[in-house]
Amino acid sequence: MRPIQARISAGAMTHNLRVAKSHAGAARVFAVIKANAYGHGLSRARRALAAADGFAVLTLEEAAKLRLMGVEQPILMLEGIFGADEIARCAEFDLWPVLHHVAQLDWWRRHPPARPVRVFLKFDSGMHRLGFPLADHAAIVARAKNLNNIAGITLMTHFAEADEAAGVDWQLQPFLRELAGHGLPWSSANSAALLRYPSTLGDWVRPGLMLYGASPFAEVSAEQLGLRPAMTLRSEIISVQTLQPGEGVGYGQLFRAERAMRLGVVACGYADGYPRHAPTGTPVLVNGRVSRTLGRVSMDMLCVDLSGCADAGIGSPVVLWGEGLPVDAVAVASGTSSYELLCALAARVPVEEVA
Repeated sequence: MRPIQARISAGAMTHNLRVAKSHAGAARVFAVIKANAYGHGLSRARRALAAADGFAVLTLEEAAKLRLMGVEQPILMLEGIFGADEIARCAEFDLWPVLHHVAQLDWWRRHPPARPVRVFLKFDSGMHRLGFPLADHAAIVARAKNLNNIAGITLMTHFAEADEAAGVDWQLQPFLRELAGHGLPWSSANSAALLRYPSTLGDWVRPGLMLYGASPFAEVSAEQLGLRPAMTLRSEIISVQTLQPGEGVGYGQLFRAERAMRLGVVACGYADGYPRHAPTGTPVLVNGRVSRTLGRVSMDMLCVDLSGCADAGIGSPVVLWGEGLPVDAVAVASGTSSYELLCALAARVPVEEVA
């Protein structure tokens, strides 16, 4: 059997949820488990994060699966409904859709659900992605209140730079100022805002990335935040080669040896979810020691430097990210984000759940 494997720690996810709840204070916590729980498995995350006050997903299909798994907590649909036909199913499965454009309000008016449904009204406070214009809040809230079978309304926005130096005030303050008069509950905090800005907590927070043990901040590690990695992608060396000075390795010969050296070929490539664009120097662990990738990542293999690993050979363990090697470090070296790496785990990679 090919030695690559992803180990998913339920205990780490549970621990990270406790960290999130400690920062949330009195606010309730939606555990964001969209995109197959950021690659960790919807069912697995549902069990590990059972202490969450609710779950947030993207699609009706994900939400319906959670209900069939026995989830009783509120389920928030982050992109809301994609057609009038989904309104009835929100009522059927007791889902809370996010409404963010006027067409959704029109669908609701023409096809109200058979029983009351709670909704979130999302307002664009500056990200310019999804949301009603903040300037239209009075008309939008009034219109939503006049719809049939609305069980309650929560106001919502999303931050563009909570993980960066610009912070959140430029969005948060207009959102709170404009909407305070409605006296409605509100939600704004993602992982970065939850960890850094207590003023964003509101009534509901929506942590995602931190639940899986990655840091939303470039300058602060997950370990410094008290988080534990939930996914460890690991494999083994399946071949050892010796390069002479001037010899290259892999497609395009992007790496050439300056001196005689050993390299290991690892059973992991971009078809497994490892980033093809990871350059020479991307960190890996070989026999528990930090090493680096060499040359271009292939579909099924990549090469690692064995210069500092004299005892490494065929069968030596390699950690691509996870325990001992933060996914954030691999993401930075690869010019991408930990979100992308975790979500990109390929279906062909066997997964083992551990405590």
